[in-house]
This record gives sequence, C-alpha cells and structure tokens, in this order.
Amino acid sequence: MMTIYYGECSLDTQRYYLATTDAGLCFVGSPDQSLTEIDHFIAVDQLVLDQARLAPFVTAIQTYWTGQTTNWSVPIDLIGGTDLQRQVWTALQTIPYGQTRDYSQIAQQIGRPTAIRAVASAIGRNPLLLLIPCHRVLRKDGALGGYRGGLALKRQLLELEQNPHH
Repeated sequence: MMTIYYGECSLDTQRYYLATTDAGLCFVGSPDQSLTEIDHFIAVDQLVLDQARLAPFVTAIQTYWTGQTTNWSVPIDLIGGTDLQRQVWTALQTIPYGQTRDYSQIAQQIGRPTAIRAVASAIGRNPLLLLIPCHRVLRKDGALGGYRGGLALKRQLLELEQNPHH
C-alpha cells in the first residue's frame, strides 16, 4: 500500500494541492480545485496531510512562479499512466524553458507521428502541472489549445517564461 503525502501551495491568490511519495512529487493540482482532483490521476491508497514534507516542493514552485529559477531541481515520481502517457510526459520535460512545441512535434518525438489526438489526450492527463511543462505545447496554428489549469494560467506561464525577470 502506497502512502501519498499532500499539502498546499499558494501562488498569487490561488491554492494548489501538491502530493508526494517517498520518491518525489507525484501530483500538482489545478488552481483552486479540491483535493479529490488527485483521484483522476492517481490511484491513492492512503493520503496523509504533511505540509512540512511538501515544503521543498512549495519553495521550488514559488521560485519558478516568481521567475527566480528556470529549471526544476526537485525529484518527481511519475506513478500511474499508460506507456504512451509516460512517453509523452517524458518528452514534455525536454522542451526548454521559454520555448514551445506543437502536438505533432511531440507525436513525432515519441515515434508516433500519426497519434496526435492520443498525444493531446496524454498531455491533458499530466499529473504534474507546472513541473511537466504541458503549458509549452500549442496547436500547430500557434493557438493555445487546452490546458487543465485553464487558458488564463497557460497564457500567464508562457508570458512568465518569455520574461522571467519582470
């Protein structure tokens, strides 16, 4: 039985739930959503509140949010997901800070050039909002596409990454 520890992180006026295993951060919730959102991403046996355990992750996210860092140095633990989803989530982590890709580029990167819809679906199932940068994936025409955290947040993250020290 796996125990998952959770806590909260505040960014501006919004609250995000975070969850970690002993190995690393496994979930970042959408802004102002309830903790039950985790059930859509991870099969949780036991969920334990432990804000102190989440403190290094909260600090990492806050320093990213304020433009003080452009890369993640905290461990992550990708639990769950299909093989295809895990391939997509790994590919997303290779998109450099401040750059974007489109869905077909990600499909090509994982060797599934015709699986654009499946890739888009896998991106939508990303359990680690912010850390696995699904916000860096746009439609081929440059439009934002979808985003679990909402399009306003996606736009805000892309702007932050274009001008990190504003």
